[in-house]
Amino acid sequence: MSRIRRLSEGTINRIAAGEVVERPASAVKELVENALDADARHIDIAIDGGGRDLIRIADDGFGMSAEELSLAVERHATSKLGIDGEGREDLHNIATLGFRGEALPSVGAVARLAIVSRPRDGASAHRISVEGGHVGAVEPAPGRPGTVVEVRDLFYATPARLKFMKSERAETLAVSDVVKRLAMANAETGFTLTSGGRALLRLEPELPGASGRLARLGAIMGRDFAENALAIDALREGVALSGFAGLPTYNRGTAQMQFLFVNGRPVRDKLIVGAVRGAYADFLARDRHPAVALFVDIDPADVDVNVHPAKAEVRFRDAGLVRGLIVGALKHALAGAGHRASTTVAGAALDALRPVAAAPSYAEPHSYASRGFAESGGAWQGAFADLGGHTARVDIAPADAAPDVARPLGVARGQLHETYVVAQTADGIVIVDQHAAHERLVYERMKKAMETRGVARQLLLIPEVVELDEAEAARLAARAGELAELGFVLEAFGDGAVVVREVPAIFGKLDVAGLVRDLADDLSELDEALSLKERLEEVCGTIACHGSVRAGRRLTAEEMNALLREMEETPHSGQCNHGRPTYVELKLADIERLFGRR
Repeated sequence: MSRIRRLSEGTINRIAAGEVVERPASAVKELVENALDADARHIDIAIDGGGRDLIRIADDGFGMSAEELSLAVERHATSKLGIDGEGREDLHNIATLGFRGEALPSVGAVARLAIVSRPRDGASAHRISVEGGHVGAVEPAPGRPGTVVEVRDLFYATPARLKFMKSERAETLAVSDVVKRLAMANAETGFTLTSGGRALLRLEPELPGASGRLARLGAIMGRDFAENALAIDALREGVALSGFAGLPTYNRGTAQMQFLFVNGRPVRDKLIVGAVRGAYADFLARDRHPAVALFVDIDPADVDVNVHPAKAEVRFRDAGLVRGLIVGALKHALAGAGHRASTTVAGAALDALRPVAAAPSYAEPHSYASRGFAESGGAWQGAFADLGGHTARVDIAPADAAPDVARPLGVARGQLHETYVVAQTADGIVIVDQHAAHERLVYERMKKAMETRGVARQLLLIPEVVELDEAEAARLAARAGELAELGFVLEAFGDGAVVVREVPAIFGKLDVAGLVRDLADDLSELDEALSLKERLEEVCGTIACHGSVRAGRRLTAEEMNALLREMEETPHSGQCNHGRPTYVELKLADIERLFGRR
């Protein structure tokens, strides 16, 4: 007797259901995708018990005739595959969200499924039911144009799967996440989601184009994202990339606010994580993540959407091309942002200020000079010397000069605690962290120099010997050639020490020993196979931090205004090398609200 036997049709359907319908959210995804493929403009989703008790999807799409209804619940029956030149189903040019023809029979194999559908131009509707794999007859039924799919008692026919269900709240959140991702990809379609009769999501159809897409993204990702998003629009070798990316100062502690859509299909792909991290490497610490929503449009023949049963992953024919396109487009958008910082920076500052009700002070007012606002005089010497050793001088306008006030970062009015520069703009004030701002400026100058002629160096009159751990000294000596390209010349000095002979000319007074020890720490964490150029952000960031204007240094009015002007002209100066803001801008209207004037 043969030990090999054919599985029954019911078992086959349940196995297929296990691949396609892992949890209620999986069923919702398949059914909503069917509605979108049917050209629905409004989709209403209702669930009970996290989707275990009830899932109801109603759409105004094409609808189905009685004959199509009976075919729709058969395995591997689909309307979503074209026919190639040889008369076969074309699996290489898939332009729909669903194409396997397994969703409805798979759901029907493990639940109580009922479908009522009426074609848009049809005179009547029809109903069909499937319970635990048993298909009922097609019957006339009342119904509007479109389709209503109702799923009750999910997994009642496979009770073992119920053991793996999470709490009702967790399943509801999973359903909500699925619906939101599909809604982000289909801004021109309206969506509603209710759970137990309570509205969780209500989205009206948006207008076609980028403005409508941004409005939909803002409705789901938050208004702050819409206000702090940079438009992405790039094309390379037939692959188009669009969407929006948040400013570096609008960041998160996880990568959950990063979304990728391929030909309208929401996908989870490691490609976007690596590409986004690479593009933002200069601007964010490693434990911070930007918010992005990217849409890739590519020839269906160049992407395989058939690599995952739930169609949650894709495989690109040329993954390197797509990754390069994402990195390049994001970097271009970030460069175009200039010194702009996110509006949430000011909002956070205002939120911090509102609970504080300071008592009125009747002390004798201090003069500007006693508060740290030094008199004009001197230039932006060592701190703003350019890479060739020349000094950048800025002529400061009178304090009440309108032209400077009209500049984006205004005109300096004072310095607080030898750390913060306060400037007046045409409609508010700007507070600048002098160390964070100058650190970014130095960093950008070093990067630009590296790309062109290399970092200019200056010889130390007295070479400085720095004592280190023997392993640290060896690591630094091994990278001496690469450090020289960054303007830092050192060599081994016996066991456990190095001698520094030259430093970048961009710096004035420099804590050489402290910088060497920090560089040694950086090198201990870097992959030995990577060059310092490949990890430029870590090494240059460390050097820039030590060579920047430190907190606690009193600046002249000329120096403060030179800092503001340099920030306005330097890309990415709205945040330091770790993603923190370099300045906060408060509008006059916000300040007036703080004092109850509005």
